Amino acid sequence: MSGSAQGRASGIEVRSIDYVPLNERHGKLWHLGPLWFMSNAQIATLAVGLISITGGGNLVWSLLAIVAGTVLGTFFMAFHSAQGPQLGLPQMIQSRPQFGYVGALLVWLFAYVQYAGFNVFNSILAADALHTTLHGGVKPWVLAVTVVALVIALVGYDIIHKAERILTYVFLVVFGIFTVGILLTLHYPAGSFDLGAFKWTPFLAQFGVVAGYQISWAIYVSDYSRYLPPDVTVRKTFYWTYFGSALGGIWMMVLGTLLAAWAGAHFETITSIDAAGDKVFDGFGAIVLLFAALGLISVTALNMYGGSLTLISAIDSVRRVRPTLSVRLLTLALTAALSVIGALAATAHFLADFNDFLLLVLYLFIPWTAVNLMDYYVVRRGHYAVAEIFNPRGIYGRWGWHGIISYLVGFAVMVPFFSVGTLYVGPAAKALGGADISLFIGLPVSALLYWWLTRSLDVEAEARLARAEAAELERAASEHREP
Repeated sequence: MSGSAQGRASGIEVRSIDYVPLNERHGKLWHLGPLWFMSNAQIATLAVGLISITGGGNLVWSLLAIVAGTVLGTFFMAFHSAQGPQLGLPQMIQSRPQFGYVGALLVWLFAYVQYAGFNVFNSILAADALHTTLHGGVKPWVLAVTVVALVIALVGYDIIHKAERILTYVFLVVFGIFTVGILLTLHYPAGSFDLGAFKWTPFLAQFGVVAGYQISWAIYVSDYSRYLPPDVTVRKTFYWTYFGSALGGIWMMVLGTLLAAWAGAHFETITSIDAAGDKVFDGFGAIVLLFAALGLISVTALNMYGGSLTLISAIDSVRRVRPTLSVRLLTLALTAALSVIGALAATAHFLADFNDFLLLVLYLFIPWTAVNLMDYYVVRRGHYAVAEIFNPRGIYGRWGWHGIISYLVGFAVMVPFFSVGTLYVGPAAKALGGADISLFIGLPVSALLYWWLTRSLDVEAEARLARAEAAELERAASEHREP
């Protein structure tokens, strides 16, 4: 990777939703690999691998559904990664060209709900792991986890990257031993590897949740690539993101499936990990849980960081704000407070319904990722007037009806195919025996409709405007003011 950047960010990060000027671009492309590996390689991801087993599927088809869902879902997520270096912007602010200066609030609301939901789940898991090993009560540990994650998120981009690299190296040792131990010591029910015991409903349920989980990372991706120099290639950016996320996800989801098949009805994330670890050698379960807590703290920091960016974007759409350090601190503190309140108020019922939450996330972001990727790679081909993204009266308008209509239509046609446990099963899903194929409906409908509605866009005029505004954009960003 070219190290074309002249300057480097140091200390506490000041930038948030604003454009990163070329003289502050830094970092190495390969850093994306461990960041996305470790973001997925934490025990909250275990829960994603339980659907097929708990739904009556056998082990081998559960494993195949996990691999297939990861291969597909990560494909869309990783393509967002290349947007960061090219635009120098975090992920969700990039929705303005498709949805409008105000219209993007639609997807930002859903994104913030996702950040909050994952943070509640992650902080409870981390606190439970720490209480199991160090004792002291779950609630005090929830607070401690949140405070540490808040500090990491406040320091920002560089420390998040560094922490994930360090945790990746330790993970390979700790979970490498844990995984080998599971494969050698655990025993599974009869028929676990019978290829003839295929069932559509649990297979598609597992496939859909896995794909949705991977796609749900799409709202984070450019946040962690936007400081890279713009001369990095789309292909290499895609590869480092894709393989990092896919390998981390498959590893942990497969562990979840193996543990669930072994423990059966007695499976519970923390106690099952502890028991399985102790089968390797006495006390190893506690070591695994302590390291797992560190991984959960790091991903909680990612959620706070992304939640802060989304919240600043939303506020800026209503009332323009200068993205200063004080604004970052305020939005991070609010996001952390909501995480603590949610975690302390959460019940076992919430944790049991986490898989339904994952499906809802899938439904909400399938149309968005389709619209965003179609716009970036096909309609505008990566050419945006970045300064106009921050102009409420700019060329992208206040309401981007092309994107809003494509999103709503894509979501609407998915509804009959929804299958969300006991909450809702659409008529099409019922006809398919409860199988959920909404992913395959919403993606092409939203993408193709957006392409059709935007055929008359004057993309070349946008490119000319971008070139005309480029020098002022760089100058304003270097002075930390609006272009």
